Amino acid sequence: MAAMGLPELALRLCVVPLAVASLWEMATNRQADDTYGEVRFSDLSGFTYLVGINAVTAAYAVASILLSPFKSFAQYDWLVLVLDQASAYLLVTSASAAAEVLQLARHGDRDVSWGEVCSYFGRFCGRATVSLALHAAALACFVALSLVSAYRVFSRCHPPGVVSAADGSEPEPKHAQEQGK
Repeated sequence: MAAMGLPELALRLCVVPLAVASLWEMATNRQADDTYGEVRFSDLSGFTYLVGINAVTAAYAVASILLSPFKSFAQYDWLVLVLDQASAYLLVTSASAAAEVLQLARHGDRDVSWGEVCSYFGRFCGRATVSLALHAAALACFVALSLVSAYRVFSRCHPPGVVSAADGSEPEPKHAQEQGK
């Protein structure tokens, strides 16, 4: 990563406000009802997981932006690829956990006698939906970042079976060299 390209920098810069906004929207989400009491994001493990992963991915995006100008950081393209992939996977798992909780809140599950609760806690469900949408946008940025990182790492690799010529001419496939012997 000699110099972070503009698209990569833009994606990393987009991740930060998206993840922080999703985190904030969910972490401040609570609603009270006179009949049913109060519900907070921390009462639901899927929402707590979403908040934690948003914090981790936002911190990683900031760190990668701050470290990118240093030439010694360029040696760690593989590490950046692995961390970008890990961030994308963590965002996928937390989005699915939060989406499951939100689905149950909206529609319930008659098989296990869980009723829907969004009719009682509509503002809470609305804010959770906004948080999940922001989270999905951050996920899309990390998927694109993973592709950019993979391209940067693997574009320096030669395809299997190709041996580069010592004189700088066009490489010859390995099987062609073996046939000539």
